[in-house]
Amino acid sequence: MCGELPGQVLVSALQRESPTWPFFFDACVVIFYDVSALLICWNDLFFFKLEKMGALEVSKVVKSRQAWRMISCIWLHAGVFHILANMLSLLFIGIRLEQEFGFVRIGMLYLIAGFGGSILSSLFIQTGISVGASGALFGLLGSMLSELITNWTIYSNKAPLLTLVLVIVINLAMGILPHVDNFAHIGGFISGFLLGFVFLIRPQFGYVSQKKVPPGYIAPSRKPKHKTYQYVLWVCSLILLIAGFAIGLILLLRGVNLNEHCSWCHYMSCIPTPLWSCRNRQVYCQSTEFGKSLNLTCISNGKSEIYPLTEENTSQVQQLCSKLCG
Repeated sequence: MCGELPGQVLVSALQRESPTWPFFFDACVVIFYDVSALLICWNDLFFFKLEKMGALEVSKVVKSRQAWRMISCIWLHAGVFHILANMLSLLFIGIRLEQEFGFVRIGMLYLIAGFGGSILSSLFIQTGISVGASGALFGLLGSMLSELITNWTIYSNKAPLLTLVLVIVINLAMGILPHVDNFAHIGGFISGFLLGFVFLIRPQFGYVSQKKVPPGYIAPSRKPKHKTYQYVLWVCSLILLIAGFAIGLILLLRGVNLNEHCSWCHYMSCIPTPLWSCRNRQVYCQSTEFGKSLNLTCISNGKSEIYPLTEENTSQVQQLCSKLCG
């Protein structure tokens, strides 16, 4: 009987009652704090330091071919609270996934999902800079959903699926607030959802690993390691991932702005209400060059600042002005 075998013989002989992570607290509350950190820290005057350290700036990705910024921005944050919130998210979500599937698979999923979030963000938001690991964290959240779906038969308790769907809806809905890069969230979530079918597939219920069967034991039946629908999901997800990333990168490097082809898509990142506006406030500055210095004066608040006159600063006068008037 299978029940008489040592535990290590059975790869997936026993059903799991439910997934090992408490969905609502770990996913909903923690990612809520992560989005709040973006809102609070977005206006901090770290623009130039973050830019030099590798923040995502579409103009540099497209014109200077600095595609590495789409990965490096994941490790940059807009303040202490922002990075603490991201670490808290990883503590509750990432560690449990890593314990279940190993650091290699979860690490790859985290990086690729963050890259996918950067691609979609760059195609829609092409001004300013973007930092943070929210896209990668939403990728982990998406992978939790696809892991439940592809390994559906080994869980006897299906209730966590509804809870997780509710968590996803709440977190994505929070992206309609201003100054939150919801396109990075959506791109990371979709990437993580597809990657979950590829990386987080488990053997089906009742499968016995023949390599670990003791000598003389005869298994009652030999089930295939995975079900047919798991293979179908694996293949389809891999094709969609490769195609999506390839098309996204081609459009991005050609300088395509998808807002020009989708008039309503900007509402996925911010919906204007009487409480806030989604329009970027236009700022104007008076500039004066003398010697090797550039003097900027904000028209709206009268503040002045002197910057070294370099080619980099000359090409970024509008960004300097925005910082000065912010």
